[in-house]
Amino acid sequence: MTAKVFGSLGDTLVLEAEIGSKAGARAKILTYGAVLRDLAIPVGGGLQRVTLGLNSVEDYVEHSPSFGAVPGRFANRIAHGRFTLDGVAHTLDRKAGAAHTLHGGSKGFGKRIWKLGDHSAGSVELTLVSEDGDMGFPGQMRATCRYSFVEPATLRVELTAVADKPTLVNLTQHAYFNLDGSPDILDHLLELGCDFYTPADAELIPTGEIRAVAGTAFDFRTARAIRNPQGVAYDTNFVVARVAGSDGLAFVARLKSPRNGLTLELHSTEPGVQVYDSAKLNCPVRGLDGAHYGAHAGLCLEPQAFPDSPNRRHFTDAVLRPDQEYRHISEFRFIA
Repeated sequence: MTAKVFGSLGDTLVLEAEIGSKAGARAKILTYGAVLRDLAIPVGGGLQRVTLGLNSVEDYVEHSPSFGAVPGRFANRIAHGRFTLDGVAHTLDRKAGAAHTLHGGSKGFGKRIWKLGDHSAGSVELTLVSEDGDMGFPGQMRATCRYSFVEPATLRVELTAVADKPTLVNLTQHAYFNLDGSPDILDHLLELGCDFYTPADAELIPTGEIRAVAGTAFDFRTARAIRNPQGVAYDTNFVVARVAGSDGLAFVARLKSPRNGLTLELHSTEPGVQVYDSAKLNCPVRGLDGAHYGAHAGLCLEPQAFPDSPNRRHFTDAVLRPDQEYRHISEFRFIA
């Protein structure tokens, strides 16, 4: 692993660590937000960049829609910024003008500087301590994010957490994938290992229903282009079928570029996956290699607990207690 100064926030340096696989895959990770800033995969004798990223700390602070970040304590939405745990009501931070809490609040984990820890040529670990009451969440939490390569071109993400009081935790990796550098991902082919999804209202808060995808625009059980003839935009939680392999990871998604044939398979421990086609993306600053990131520039595949789970008893359990360890493992497996 190599590390260099990427920038600073006040008096605190932001570092960038670069790791790689023996086969030639490489990744660049920031201590700001535990951001996966760049990921490149060997394809046809060269390297293909497969994620969206920005060029400065300032751009991430001012303009990033969670590009490559690790949001927390609770990724996705909690309705009205409120939940009750063990009979105690909690009110959470919300971004100015927002009706709901998103990605842990205005200063969630994806907007914090993590501490660089153990590292090697093919792996890097980052840690973050979140104090009791942070963004309204109870209990002190210690979170760890570990990125590592599994040969030849699998990026493994391990997210763990412990807390000293009952609290909530739901971490994810929020990369925007584009497997061939096209202006948009609408012609990428997507397959999901998901028979059900959780419909949401206009503010993307789940209605509470768990609905079958069959016969709907949300049916990706067979690979098809993301482009939808009915103009449906996707920012949707899907229910993973959870047919786990011997490694404990279940197939979640398969994404393929029709241009270069590169395929991404996502396998994870998590019960849901938020699929976001970035229909509203219009980044005002240039990205890597000067790219403009407009509508549908990347696809997010965010393995996680269901959104608003703390307020839906029949959804996933996102409670972490002092005698437990939260553990999330996801593998992004690239096949050229």
